[in-house]
Amino acid sequence: MTVYRNGEISHWIQASRAATDELSGPPARRNAVLPDEEQDLVVIGGGLTGLWAAYHAILQQPTAKITVIEAEEVGYGASGRNGGWLSPLIPGNRAVYAKCARRRGEDGAAAIAAFQREMDGAVDDTLSILDKEGIQADQRRGGHLRVATTPAALKRLEGTYAADLAAGYRAEDLELLDADAVKRRIAIRPALGGLLTRTTARVDPAKLVHGLAAVVEAKGARICENTRASRIAAGAVATSRGTVRAKTVLSCIEAYSSQVEGDFPGLGRRDVIPVNSSMIVTNQLSAEAWERIGWQERECLGDAAHTFVYAQRTADDRIAIGGRGTPYAFNSGTPGAGTVDARTVRTLAERLAFFFPDVQFTVEHAWRGAIGVTRDWCAGVYFDPATRVGVVRGFAGHGVTATQLAARTLLDRAAGRDTELTRLPWNDHDSGRWEPEPLRWIGVHGMYRLFGVADRWEESRHSQNTSLIARFGSRLAGLSE
Repeated sequence: MTVYRNGEISHWIQASRAATDELSGPPARRNAVLPDEEQDLVVIGGGLTGLWAAYHAILQQPTAKITVIEAEEVGYGASGRNGGWLSPLIPGNRAVYAKCARRRGEDGAAAIAAFQREMDGAVDDTLSILDKEGIQADQRRGGHLRVATTPAALKRLEGTYAADLAAGYRAEDLELLDADAVKRRIAIRPALGGLLTRTTARVDPAKLVHGLAAVVEAKGARICENTRASRIAAGAVATSRGTVRAKTVLSCIEAYSSQVEGDFPGLGRRDVIPVNSSMIVTNQLSAEAWERIGWQERECLGDAAHTFVYAQRTADDRIAIGGRGTPYAFNSGTPGAGTVDARTVRTLAERLAFFFPDVQFTVEHAWRGAIGVTRDWCAGVYFDPATRVGVVRGFAGHGVTATQLAARTLLDRAAGRDTELTRLPWNDHDSGRWEPEPLRWIGVHGMYRLFGVADRWEESRHSQNTSLIARFGSRLAGLSE
């Protein structure tokens, strides 16, 4: 039986720690003294959203007193566990956001096009900042390739291509590929075709979040790890180490939002739930194996199944691949250090073997994390000028880019600016509330079971039509209008 490392946050975090230890010894935890004086800005959450908020705030006001509060360590949540896709995918359902814009008397199509432009710009902006600040996160802009392995999935990708163009994607950034074109890029044996989006970049998420934290500290912000926020009120945050006073408070804890009390949108136990996504990483593959696989452009790789997977070729020539696995813990439990059940590890390994049956590999590390999901699977950005408290949550797995955009949006709203960002349709978006337990546990698990059944039906029938079971599952989940 193969033995692999399980949990311990993620392969990314472990590798980042090991590299730091080798260069300079074990890093000191960021146990900065909790400030006595009132802060200009207190950010709750030492993940990408919180660190981007601190970074842009200190650029805008270099003398500001800024403190970031983190319950565990920087990158402990989804920011240090994700698949490393810096992509332009909008964090939510475009039809829902368009409907929201129309309710406000705006043009729905124009609102979505504006949102897409800002997401495209956020990818460019993030890569530019990494270069300017000297953050080496193994960034490589190879695009992302979604592959169809059934006729129904291929038809869905054709629909996605048309919908993406209608939503504001530039034609030069998208390309439909036939089976041979896919295999010339990545030799996925069962591929029938694919959709290439050129704007996406691969990153190592731990290197990104650790590099950003170092830059934020160097510019004068304070980061307090091992400091768990328990309650937010106007002008103050209660924590496990005392209370911090602040002119402005931003809650950026995504899937962990329900663990902090406060009478603000997005913080209730039923406003956002943690949905688990699991990953495995292989051993370093040989040059001969990569000769057979290809993957020279280091594209981010996904498939068009309903229970989809996402993957990347890492900088040190492994394959990291993720998928949902066991999706939700009763009563919104979070994944702790990230231990993964054996069945999920086996499922992800089998998917790799399905893609590349001629390549031998072993699993070296498995982990899982939680993404924040609202009832309609759309992200929301909130700021109350009266209390000066802001909340962002609900990236639903598309947060590596959206975190930067959300952080800048929060700061614009805190400053009272009327900008393109503050007019985007995720501002003050009402996603509704999740059902009480046990209904939401039954619903989430039921949805994923339906998607699994739909995938097996499509694989066995070779039909071009998406399974009615999947359509029902999407309706149940709130993924379709």
